[in-house]
Amino acid sequence: MAKKEKEMPKEQMINLFDKEYKESELSDEQKVMINHVADLDRKIGSSEFNLQQLRFGRQAFLDALKVSVEKKDSEEKEEKK
Repeated sequence: MAKKEKEMPKEQMINLFDKEYKESELSDEQKVMINHVADLDRKIGSSEFNLQQLRFGRQAFLDALKVSVEKKDSEEKEEKK
């Protein structure tokens, strides 16, 4: 039975500004900045998602308010007849 050779894990490549770098080529400071950018991208995406929910909720309340006001106006108009 032949021994299986252990495969060396591939080094992670990071694409920065249209150029690929090996993770080992980057300084610790650069790795921290990359992590900050990735975290900020996640936070921006989450904020955009939350903003979409907020805008939709706001519009739903405005729509409900409009229906309520129009209904009241219509009832008052009927009472005056």
